[in-house]
Amino acid sequence: MTLIDTHCHLYDEAFDADRAAALQRALDAGVEWMLLPDIDSQSTPRLEALMAAHPHHFRPMAGLHPTSVKEDFERELALVHDRLFRQDAPGRYVAVGEIGMDLYWDRTFEAEQREALRRQMLWAEALELPVCLHIRKAHNEVFGLLRDLGRRQYRGVMHCFGGSVQEALRAVEMGFHLGIGGVVTFKNATMADVVRAVPLERLLLETDAPYLSPVPHRGQRNESAYLPLVARRIADLRGTSPDEVAEVTTASAIALFGL
Repeated sequence: MTLIDTHCHLYDEAFDADRAAALQRALDAGVEWMLLPDIDSQSTPRLEALMAAHPHHFRPMAGLHPTSVKEDFERELALVHDRLFRQDAPGRYVAVGEIGMDLYWDRTFEAEQREALRRQMLWAEALELPVCLHIRKAHNEVFGLLRDLGRRQYRGVMHCFGGSVQEALRAVEMGFHLGIGGVVTFKNATMADVVRAVPLERLLLETDAPYLSPVPHRGQRNESAYLPLVARRIADLRGTSPDEVAEVTTASAIALFGL
């Protein structure tokens, strides 16, 4: 069973003590590729160092995470732009991400988040790259922005999807894939309904490691080696085999991200 973790942060400090071992556990579990979304200028050097050390198992993204959109967001965006458009960038990045809107804690920088997302969506379009969207308590706002951008179809993934079945079907209709991680193993009827309602070809596997560990590791540090648990839960919900889930989601990830 070959799997692709389409969203993990193995460069995070949570892995400083055993990063090489965590990578080996992922490979032993059948996780062939791990995609690394960026957060901001503080995370970029760590991401780049991991890429330099293990270029055959990781592929990077570049983007400004919505919770990192503060007063200095213009400076942060300029750094993202430089990475995406520099001379050696073509073929290096698999997506623009993770980008989006997060209004869970407060709406202090809502306007700035919207502008940062709008601008990065346009960069992705210019570079013909998919996007990796982080959306938390902001589905209506993001759908409104996507409508205003005026494209009939989009390429990308709504990472760690946490919306309703109606929102899931709307996202798929617009061309998006849905990133499914450890939350699907929780006792959450909405996620189960989403996984059953959406075509398997539109689901992608992810961990968001070190966050959101699946059962039976809930509450512990997450890692890519736990991805088979997500595949098995999706298979159970859809009445199919983990091998089929792995085959279809891996093919979808390869096609979307150009792996």
